[in-house]
Amino acid sequence: MAGTRPTPADQAREEVVEAALAALDLDTKARLLAGQDMWSLPAVPEIGLKPLVMSDGPIGVRGVRWTSDDPSIALPSPTALAATWDPALARRAGRLLAQEARCKGVHVLLAPTVNLHRSPLGGRHFEAYSEDPYLTGRVGAAYVNGVQEGGVGTTVKHFVANDAETDRFTVDNVVSERALRELYLAPFEAIVENARPWGIMTAYNSVNGTTMTEHRHLVNEVLRDEWGFDGFNVSDWMAARSTVAAVEGGLDVAMPGPTTVYGPALAAAVRAGETSEARVDEAVRNVLRLAARVGALKGAEPVVTAPPAAVDGEALAREIARRSFVLVRNEGALPVPAGHTVALIGAAARDARVLGGGSATVFPARTVSPLDGLTAALPEGTLTYAVGADPSQELAAAGRGFALRAVCRDADGTVLGTGSAPSGHLQWMGDDLPEGVTHDRLHSVELTGTFTPRESGRHTFGIKGLGAFTLTVDGTERFDGVQSTDLDDPFVTFFGDPVEHATVDLTAGRTYEISLRHIVVVPADVPMRVISFTLAHQEPRRDPDELITEAVEAARAADTAVVVVATTERVESEGFDRKDLHLPGRQDDLVRAVAAANPNTVVVVNSGSPVELPWRDEVAAVLLGWFPGQEGGDALADVLTGTHEPGGRLPTTWGSLDTAPVTRVTPTDGELRYTEDLFIGYRAWEKEGRTPAYPFGHGLGYTDWTYDEIELTGTTVTVRVTNTGSRTGRETIQLYVAPTTPAPDRPARLLAGFANVEAAPGESVRTTVDLPARAFEIWDEESHSWTTVKGTYEIAAAHSLTDTRLRTTIVV
Repeated sequence: MAGTRPTPADQAREEVVEAALAALDLDTKARLLAGQDMWSLPAVPEIGLKPLVMSDGPIGVRGVRWTSDDPSIALPSPTALAATWDPALARRAGRLLAQEARCKGVHVLLAPTVNLHRSPLGGRHFEAYSEDPYLTGRVGAAYVNGVQEGGVGTTVKHFVANDAETDRFTVDNVVSERALRELYLAPFEAIVENARPWGIMTAYNSVNGTTMTEHRHLVNEVLRDEWGFDGFNVSDWMAARSTVAAVEGGLDVAMPGPTTVYGPALAAAVRAGETSEARVDEAVRNVLRLAARVGALKGAEPVVTAPPAAVDGEALAREIARRSFVLVRNEGALPVPAGHTVALIGAAARDARVLGGGSATVFPARTVSPLDGLTAALPEGTLTYAVGADPSQELAAAGRGFALRAVCRDADGTVLGTGSAPSGHLQWMGDDLPEGVTHDRLHSVELTGTFTPRESGRHTFGIKGLGAFTLTVDGTERFDGVQSTDLDDPFVTFFGDPVEHATVDLTAGRTYEISLRHIVVVPADVPMRVISFTLAHQEPRRDPDELITEAVEAARAADTAVVVVATTERVESEGFDRKDLHLPGRQDDLVRAVAAANPNTVVVVNSGSPVELPWRDEVAAVLLGWFPGQEGGDALADVLTGTHEPGGRLPTTWGSLDTAPVTRVTPTDGELRYTEDLFIGYRAWEKEGRTPAYPFGHGLGYTDWTYDEIELTGTTVTVRVTNTGSRTGRETIQLYVAPTTPAPDRPARLLAGFANVEAAPGESVRTTVDLPARAFEIWDEESHSWTTVKGTYEIAAAHSLTDTRLRTTIVV
């Protein structure tokens, strides 16, 4: 693939970059390739270079502070965005995130994640788009284009085959060359071709024996030379291991700082003759090019001089959510008829889980729960609520009812400064400390304040974090000791489990004093200074059978029962893979009991990735709501009441674990062999002849469609459809290509195109889709090149993978 032809503006920026590079000495160049702190690269005032600031995504822009007192818009999860099957909507999401980034002084968003849903057990499944490389590439390219149209860089991640979390720092993923090309590299290639991203993030894992931060073949030869990528290549945080191997392998930037394999170590390696200054110059050139593009290099005009028009973040978050909801079953229960009384049931209906756990976490200024949304949308007196079953069996960060602040003291107990801690979760990285506080004087941090419970009973308190803690509740010391771990994951303090330390009887409405004091010890040899711990809490645990009985009574008294079931942060998060696909707690029992009491039971599934739904044929409707972002409750009310239809189609196959074709995510002797080769997702389900609960591409709306005509001109497909229902709606037309002569080493069919259409009742619309050449090619491992496979292919226009409406053929 040839790189995009440079524009005059590109050439002008390159001249500034070359002049700046020529003015740098070796030590400055080496320092520029190492983070100066957790999130930024250093400034070089002599050449007019400002610090380059990066921030985690992909559903929001957290900024350089991991705290809820610096809020961010929280969009729906990437699985939800992919479920819209709408690149234009993904592009708008990108523009919003660029707007957020600019407000926070961020130049580069560490997103999107375009790894594939190889196995449903992948713990970070919710943060990636799809099991299909074509859909992933289309959505990812649109997202990147949107962000960069706002003048902010992206880093497409994690390059490559970072498809599970188990032993992610050390695993060697053994993948055939053909599977790499046709599956795992394909989204990255499509995004480089169609969006020209300004950055790529290399993964922790190895591929075929070489760690990705040192993978000369995949980074230098494929990504750069073959595809023409001209952006910067940054390591995943703490992934870089070797100075010389990393720089020779094509890694430009080692993060975070200030202690990395680059900086002084890189300059020393050049002087020792272990690598060349010319290779360092290549990396610095890529960083300076990034700075020029985002407006951080004096004399270089940024790519975007006037940002796009402002975007209403809350409105867009709500639109994406309702467009992402996938209605997989509807026996006439939805939309809820006007005037129906509704029993809303489920702990997740009151305390919504709107995003996945880990580095994708952001802190929205507001969160609309399903209870909030339906309370606002339904007439007064028509909605009741019951907890039913609580999916969470563990403590969570102190939130509702807590009023806390952080007090910093030196060894003598003198207060150095204070900071806010609205959620009970404290995380300070690098020099991001309260005013007046420095690392050399800081001895302890105390989270202190009050708690006013909303329920009476035995409340549980605990701690997430490592080190010495003292926990005091209502004037009584409840714990004084040290928490440690035997895990070697450096992020365990971020993603580990909270530890229970006290249960205390409290009365609803009464205010209690609470304190958690932590002695700060930061080892001198750590690559980054981080102070992170959490005051954890859980409300009184009620008898599960009693809660289900209350829910059944509420359901029986209502016209429609809406049950919200959910996963928890201990089920879906960065840092670990899933053990099974079950809903946690007694939620399956709850659904069955409610469905037995009310035939109009609607189940809303609040998860970022597939879960098993053993009761799916016993309820009237099933709506997959993903992690719906901060406006999820209002979006849910829009869909349930019928003011909008659910617009989503499945971006990944949903089925049970015992029938899923690919489930292995745990390495053996350090290796995880991708023995399934090309057959993941729907490709594997079809090859094995297995029937999932819901197939790839499936999703229902509130109207009906007929597929009237398909025409083929060259490789351009035109499809005409008619809305035969009674209301305006949207349809996602999916095109699948299948060789008429099956071959055991090729999938039975592949997604090769799609389009969204909208029509009023009785209206017909046409849409055209160009089939990509890659739909008829395979990667030849002997010639190491793409090869067109001649023959006859069926082109199917379909509502889903298993619901073909029209067919035609093409001879290639």
